[in-house]
Amino acid sequence: MELDREICSAKGCQADADWDLQWNNPKIHAPDRRKIWLACDEHRASLSDFLGARGFLKDVVAHEGPR
Repeated sequence: MELDREICSAKGCQADADWDLQWNNPKIHAPDRRKIWLACDEHRASLSDFLGARGFLKDVVAHEGPR
């Protein structure tokens, strides 16, 4: 098992991360703070929709590997 492998944040998904979904909750985070959910190609839209429906999604960028 690879310990530094970054996987999709969707529940139960074990696919490699392809996207960083950058978000924040304006009720608890400073406006410039960015939290990140990782997404594979399959779950990019559903995770983006979930965050977007709550007004949390700020940006979606290609995942560039371990931070």
